[in-house]
Amino acid sequence: MASVSKVHHRANQLLATLGAEDFAILEPNLDVVDLPKGKVLYETGDPIRHTYFPHDAIVSLVNVMEDGRFIEVSSFGREGLFGLISALVSRESFGRYKVQIAGTASRIGLSKMHDAINARPRIRRLVLSYTEALLAQTFQTVSCNAVHTVEARCANWILSTRDRVDQDGLPLTHEVLAEMLGVQRSTVSLVLHTLQTAGLIGQSRGVITVKDRVGLEDIACECYGRILERYRKLLPDPVPRS
Repeated sequence: MASVSKVHHRANQLLATLGAEDFAILEPNLDVVDLPKGKVLYETGDPIRHTYFPHDAIVSLVNVMEDGRFIEVSSFGREGLFGLISALVSRESFGRYKVQIAGTASRIGLSKMHDAINARPRIRRLVLSYTEALLAQTFQTVSCNAVHTVEARCANWILSTRDRVDQDGLPLTHEVLAEMLGVQRSTVSLVLHTLQTAGLIGQSRGVITVKDRVGLEDIACECYGRILERYRKLLPDPVPRS
């Protein structure tokens, strides 16, 4: 993980799409913060005070049931933001926001983010486009959880993590994958062993390495490609840094 002092806000792809004038509205109010693995940023019903733009961290939104079971509803990486959409009216968290992969993020106070959205039409348009992409992702994820195999869903998660951290060695444990897929750890261990035997991944302590991306894409279900295409369609390309 990079030093906080050396991380640029535009490591987040949403912030990187903003032109100079729009970015200048946000920049004075952005702080770079560490997001250590396992940190819970919000619990269900907590008041939301900040919007986060992840750089290399991955944060999951988890729905916790009354019996203590939980399942991932959505996840956030450098392609997006969190702590805004559920804070438009009630300003209360939908669920538990938990850091699954450590990293950094740019953070802005919620009131300052609302001010920027109201003042700058392009920022407002970008947030609306991202909201639509996120809703499409959540819609696809719910469908995927209901009808597709654990093996396919596991391949999806590995591929999306690879996209977000931009490296083949992923700091993923069996425990994290089990939490996110809503299955037993033993089930994940069996699936990963199968993928490793097929030569698609390698495993070492706390790290899963992508060895054959094309092969993983063949194992993944249609949901991975659909979500990726939706983000590409709705969100603009980053603006080159000046």
